[in-house]
Amino acid sequence: MSSQNEVADLLRHELDALELDWTEARPGLFVVTLPGTKKLSTTCSLAVGAHSVTVNAFVARRPDENHEVVYRWLLERNARMYGVSFMVDKLGDIYLTGRVSPKALDAAEIDRLLGSVLEYADGAFNPILERGFASSIRKEHAWRVSRGESTANLDAFRHLLDAADPTADPVDN
Repeated sequence: MSSQNEVADLLRHELDALELDWTEARPGLFVVTLPGTKKLSTTCSLAVGAHSVTVNAFVARRPDENHEVVYRWLLERNARMYGVSFMVDKLGDIYLTGRVSPKALDAAEIDRLLGSVLEYADGAFNPILERGFASSIRKEHAWRVSRGESTANLDAFRHLLDAADPTADPVDN
């Protein structure tokens, strides 16, 4: 791809071909909603610039606890990732970010890049919650039980609720 307009045209075409929900917030800035399973959806932006296309996606807010454990876990994953990597902003919120040359962009690369964002955001979501929000999950569960409300969407965290030591690292991987 040579011009920003050509790259934007390619993105429009491929996002439609992938049947994704997307908007163009302004010329060259695409906001794509990627459907997930653990994280129900991930909003991803693709910004076409003169020398690169940047990719950014919000993953999770700043952990309530165990910041060092969460951030270390994310950094260890960065070495195995394609196209994007985890980062934290000045507030401690967790994002995926990446940059690709417009010359490298084609239909397959767009699919691969968006697939990476989805896989990493969705795959990391529960482990981030387990490490950084275990106390909140336990409190939410107790509150729901006390009110007779469903706890079905907390089933993925059953092991945290059954843990004998609430200060232990919930997952050891």
